[in-house]
Amino acid sequence: MISLQDTEKVHKTLIDTFGGTHGIRDPDALQSALLRPFQTFDNTELYPGVLDKAASLLESLLNNHPFIDGNKRTGYVLTRLFLLANNYDFNATQQDKYKFIVDIASGKLKF
Repeated sequence: MISLQDTEKVHKTLIDTFGGTHGIRDPDALQSALLRPFQTFDNTELYPGVLDKAASLLESLLNNHPFIDGNKRTGYVLTRLFLLANNYDFNATQQDKYKFIVDIASGKLKF
């Protein structure tokens, strides 16, 4: 699981590096996005695999808009860190990754 503290550090680093406005717009939406991949029902994981967890994390971070600015950047980086920690990674061009993130954020792609 990605901690709130690590999430805030990643967001701060991205905003410091690439510009934008610091801050969490909706703490509950952020907490919800971070917890979604690990939800269970009747002792069964709703997102059992690493890729399902990553997809639910990314979708929630992009669509919940928990930050004042940098939701797509932060969502992408946190998801990539989650994937890397689990021996996976995105295998696409920068242009394809960008389109993928924008398509999720715009609702064109859904879980």
